[in-house]
Amino acid sequence: MNIEGKRYPGVGVAVIVLKEGKVLVGKRMSGTGNGTWCLPGGKLEFGESWEECARRELKEETGLEVENLSFAYVTNDITPEYNNTHYITIFMKGEYAGGEVSVNEPDKIAEFQWSEWESIPEPRFIPLANLFKAGYKPF
Repeated sequence: MNIEGKRYPGVGVAVIVLKEGKVLVGKRMSGTGNGTWCLPGGKLEFGESWEECARRELKEETGLEVENLSFAYVTNDITPEYNNTHYITIFMKGEYAGGEVSVNEPDKIAEFQWSEWESIPEPRFIPLANLFKAGYKPF
């Protein structure tokens, strides 16, 4: 974000969806992080709570719903390799509550799959890679 010529970090929200010992991950197709694996999520909108953003982005991208949604972790993601972007990523964790996984934004995500946490494919999108570096485990 730019204000009066100064740049400020953006805020992203990612959702760790738990189902039968696995998490949902998607393969990115956008210019930022193209070809990397990520969690569902997106940008926090003005006036929106973290929980609202997590539920909205998850539904928009995948068609899924979660329950027992709670804060999990936050990362500070400075990415010179992606046009020098800087995001604060808020990770929310919830249990799968319904819906069929679908790729609702095929211009952004190639596919979704359920994966065991330690087996999430690489390369991983910077926020997810930073979450791993921090030693976070959802189970």
